[in-house]
Amino acid sequence: MALWYTLSTTENNQNLILKTKDMITQNKRLVGILLSVAIILLVPFIAMQFSEEVKWELSDFIVAGVLLLGTGLVCELVIRNVKKKEIRIALYIAIIAILLLLWAELAVGVFGTPLAGN
Repeated sequence: MALWYTLSTTENNQNLILKTKDMITQNKRLVGILLSVAIILLVPFIAMQFSEEVKWELSDFIVAGVLLLGTGLVCELVIRNVKKKEIRIALYIAIIAILLLLWAELAVGVFGTPLAGN
């Protein structure tokens, strides 16, 4: 009986360690997403300090932050839930394409939708 309890406790401890490592990895990815968004948003912020041609308002930073953070979080959702590599890659391509199309439309009104202010 004691041997079974020892083996059972060892398995439980190993499962707990694996779950903890998985949570740490997931948290590192989330921190990476947040840092990436912040660094990307620093580019236009710094450019505004040196050039009159870059004119972002607070709303521009908010929209860009929401787009970038949303894209990162959706990619994280794909990482956690989609197991097949081919489907995962296809979803990444679709997510990035949607981000780029939205960004282009909001920036210069490529399609002339109301999103661009036309």
